[in-house]
Amino acid sequence: MDTMTLTNEQTDVNTLATRPVQAGNARVRDLTPVQRRAVMFAQQQVLRAREAKRAKAERQAALSRMWQAEDAEQTKPRASSRKHESAAESKDMSLREAIGHVLRDLRTRDHKTLREVSEKAGVSLGYLSEVERGQKEASSELLASIAESLGLSTAQMLRMVADYLDSLEV
Repeated sequence: MDTMTLTNEQTDVNTLATRPVQAGNARVRDLTPVQRRAVMFAQQQVLRAREAKRAKAERQAALSRMWQAEDAEQTKPRASSRKHESAAESKDMSLREAIGHVLRDLRTRDHKTLREVSEKAGVSLGYLSEVERGQKEASSELLASIAESLGLSTAQMLRMVADYLDSLEV
């Protein structure tokens, strides 16, 4: 029985060796039409995945360039007239506006979107936006979850708010 299997394998090898092989067509030749369509579909999927990966890399590069430009713009020294404006604003700035300003600053420095922070904190996107704009007053539990989603403790975030308010009063 073993010799018969060996003989069949040898004849299969011999017949393959005598057939002329065309470049690039050797594997496809033995496929059924359904299998060929499946191979073509898989190849198209691979090409689409590569294109999507390339497009994603381009978007990330564009975002990175944008963030670098924003960071460079934020590090530029501000004009003295801006200091006078912020001093005038400090008298009118409420605690909720200062909290909102600090939260937005922390989020943008980490290059996080409102959606990312709201999902992580368990807060609706609209409500978080209103808190950042100083239009809504957030509860202590809400502030704690937002601060945690930004990688800070509540105490650290409140210290930053206090520092921000102190800087406006100078």
